[in-house]
Amino acid sequence: MAGYTPMRLLAQSPDDLTVLSAALQDAVGLLGDFQYEPKARQFTLALNRFRWEGPSKGHGERVRAALQVGSVLKAQAKRLNQTNEDGVISLLTLAFEPEEAPGGVLSFTFSGGGELRLEVECIDMALADVSEPWRAAARPSHPDEDEA
Repeated sequence: MAGYTPMRLLAQSPDDLTVLSAALQDAVGLLGDFQYEPKARQFTLALNRFRWEGPSKGHGERVRAALQVGSVLKAQAKRLNQTNEDGVISLLTLAFEPEEAPGGVLSFTFSGGGELRLEVECIDMALADVSEPWRAAARPSHPDEDEA
């Protein structure tokens, strides 16, 4: 695609995480595309992220992206059916809850109340687009908080 530059982001601080979280808002994926490797202390997610930085008219675009989280000490899932590899998830927010510096818990919140919590030694994340973008079926929308 002419003019397309794949996104590549590193996050090593809470400020970096804010940018990464914004890039991943409304990313969708399959639970089968989540992989935890305890011995390597890493967690990898493959997602189709909405390109908020892409075209602002029409439906917009999605792109396949990989997120790798390093320095993972423990992974816990809540309200995510891990036996359903074809289960579709939609990422709403990504946050960091600091504990003993520089460690803490990365919390991924999904629509429907699902949550993934990764206890990490430090923030050590890399996000990379791994495909060409394609036309999104729809532009994600959220009701204004004023309307709630």
